[in-house]
Amino acid sequence: MTVQKSTPALYEEYSAKMQKIADVRNAMAVLGWDQETYLPPAGAAFRGQQLTTLSTIAHELFTEPALGDLLQELRQRGDLDSVQQKNVALSLEDYEKNRKYPAAFVAEISIATNIAYHAWIKSRKENSFETFEPSLNRMVELKKREADILGYKGHPYNALLNEYEKGADVQMLDKVFSDVKTSLLPLLQQIAQQPVPDNKFLHLHYPKDLQWQFGLNLLKAMGYDMNAGRQDVSEHPFTTSFSPQDVRVTTRIDEKDLGNMTWSCIHEGGHALYEQGLPSEQYGLPCGEAASLGIHESQSRLWENNVGRSLIFWQHHYGHLQSLFRHNLLAVPIRDFYHAINLVQPSLIRTEADELTYHFHVMIRYEIEKGLIGGTLATKDLRNIWNRYYSDFLQVKVPDDVRGVLQDIHWSHGSFGYFPTYSLGSFYAAQFYAAAKKQVPDLEHNIAAGSYDRLLQWLREQVHVHGRFYTSNELCERVTGEKLEFRYFLDYAKEKFGGIYNLG
Repeated sequence: MTVQKSTPALYEEYSAKMQKIADVRNAMAVLGWDQETYLPPAGAAFRGQQLTTLSTIAHELFTEPALGDLLQELRQRGDLDSVQQKNVALSLEDYEKNRKYPAAFVAEISIATNIAYHAWIKSRKENSFETFEPSLNRMVELKKREADILGYKGHPYNALLNEYEKGADVQMLDKVFSDVKTSLLPLLQQIAQQPVPDNKFLHLHYPKDLQWQFGLNLLKAMGYDMNAGRQDVSEHPFTTSFSPQDVRVTTRIDEKDLGNMTWSCIHEGGHALYEQGLPSEQYGLPCGEAASLGIHESQSRLWENNVGRSLIFWQHHYGHLQSLFRHNLLAVPIRDFYHAINLVQPSLIRTEADELTYHFHVMIRYEIEKGLIGGTLATKDLRNIWNRYYSDFLQVKVPDDVRGVLQDIHWSHGSFGYFPTYSLGSFYAAQFYAAAKKQVPDLEHNIAAGSYDRLLQWLREQVHVHGRFYTSNELCERVTGEKLEFRYFLDYAKEKFGGIYNLG
C-alpha cells in the first residue's frame, strides 16, 4: 500500500527542485556577468559552450515529467496557503510553457546568443552594422520560431511580449504609444520654443576615478547594500542578481559626460534595490522573482527620474559633487545644474535621452521589433529603417552605426519584446511615486535631507516583498488604487518641465 505524502513534504520537494534549477540558472548568470566584465577575449568560445551546457541542464531539470507530476499533485491539494498556491500555479504555468521548447532549440538559441553578443561587440569596435547583421538575422529567425513554439493570438510579437510583461500585446502597446505621441508632442513643441538651458559644463573633463567614487556614494546613499553586491564597468550598464544577497550592477564612464555615469548608477541602483528586496525565503520560487520587466523598470525609473533628477535630491548631493569637481561646477548655481540635467532635446542615444523624448526612442524600437517578428521588415534594411525613423520621429540625423542601430545590447541577447517595458516602467514609476507622496509623511522633506529610508521601506512593503504574486496591473491597483493610467506621467511631466521651462 502506497502512503500518500503530506502536503508539507510535497511542497518541500517542489521547493528543493526549484532551488536546484535556480542554482543552475544563477551559475549561468555569474558566467554571463563575467562575460560582460572580465572575460578575456580568448575565453569567448568556451564560455559559449559552458553557457550552452548549463542552459541545457536547466531546461532538462525544469521540463522533467516528475516535476510536472509534482506540480499537478500540489495543485489539487487544498491545504496550501495563498503564497504556496501562487507559487505552484505560476510554476505550473512556466513548466507547461517550457515543455514546449525542444532541448535542441534551447541549445541552438544559446549558441546563437553567444555568437550574436560577440558579433555585436566586434561590430561596435568596427562601427559596422554589416558585421552584426548575419548574427542578428539568425536571431530574428530563431525568435520567430520561438513565437510559433509558444503560440499566440493575433500578432506573433505578442508571444515574445508576454515573456517580459505578462498580458501585454500589440493592441495595448499601439494604444500606449499613440497616447505618447498625442500627449507628449504638444508639450515637446512648447518646450522647443523656449530658451535651451546651458549644459556645456556637464561635458567638461570629469576624471574617471572621481566619477567612480561619486557613483558609489550615490548607490550607498540610496540604500544599496555593498555587502550584498558590487559595481563594475561594462560596455552597457546592467544589473544582475544571483540571490537577494548577491546583486551586482555595472556602469560606464565617459570623462566628457558627467551624466552618463551618474544616472547609470542611480538607474541600475533602482533595479538592484528591487532585487535585494525580494524575499530570500522564496529563493527559486515565483514569489521570489520580480513581478515583471515593467515593474522592474518602474523601480529604476522612479529612482533615476522622480528622485534622482529632482531639485530636492540635489539640494543634498550637489555640494559634494561641487567639491569633487570644483573647476567645473563651483560657479554653477544649483538651479542651473537642475535645469541642465533635465534638458529636453532630441538626441541619438536612448540611454542618454531625456524623460520626454526617451519614449520616442522606445517607440522606434517597438515598431522595428514588431516589423521584424511580423516579417514586414528585414535585418538587411535595418540601418536605413533606423535612420529614417530617427529622422521622422526625433528630427536627428544618425552619423554612424555605433550611435545608431548598434547602440543597444538587447538584440544580441535575443531580448525581443523587452524595449516596451521601459516606457511602461516610467508610467508605473510616476503613478507609484504619486502614491508614495500621499502615503509617506514628509517624504520629499526626507529626500531633500538625503534620507531615503522611508521611500525604500515603502517600496519594500508595497512592491518588492510580493515578488510575482501579483501581475503588473494587479500590483499597481493594489498600491495606488488604480490600474496603470498614463495621466500620472503626463501630470508629473507638465508640472516638472512646465516649471523648468516657464510654460505657465
